[in-house]
Amino acid sequence: MPPPRLAPSQGFAVIVMGVSGCGKSTLGALLADALDCPFLEGDDFHDTQSVAKMRAGQPLVDDDRWPWLDRLGAAIGETLTTRGRVVAACSALRRGYRERLRQAIAGPVSFVLLDAESEELRRRLGQRAGHYMPASLLASQLATLERPDADETVMTLDAAAPPERLRDLAQAWLGHQPLSSA
Repeated sequence: MPPPRLAPSQGFAVIVMGVSGCGKSTLGALLADALDCPFLEGDDFHDTQSVAKMRAGQPLVDDDRWPWLDRLGAAIGETLTTRGRVVAACSALRRGYRERLRQAIAGPVSFVLLDAESEELRRRLGQRAGHYMPASLLASQLATLERPDADETVMTLDAAAPPERLRDLAQAWLGHQPLSSA
């Protein structure tokens, strides 16, 4: 489903979503910079128990995720209210998680799904240093992922594309002039 066509001055939230290693944080930061708005890293909103659980190679369950989604959704909603627009990175793997975020944000929100082959994701996770999410949890994230339905405001992009190209495609989809045509 296409996003609502927004005037550059109209407020909105964008959530870059997908499994671990797909490039959510990279694209989110680039897109926020291009849109001149704050970027919220969803990983920063996990509580210490959930981080410890993931670090130990244990996948999160819904009871772990609901409070995290509530904290992140509230922060996105507050930033949308105070700053007018915001970009966030969040796995948002299930439709119910995306709906929970939409309810907490209480404003226009669009999602950008970064899609990648599992081999590429494993490669990326193997190269990532200093993150608590081990590559061993990738299978559980892929199993949890519910691809967005046609009635959701989601753009799907191939995560293998260069980050700047992904930024430009997301900007164009949102109705903003991309920085380049590369």
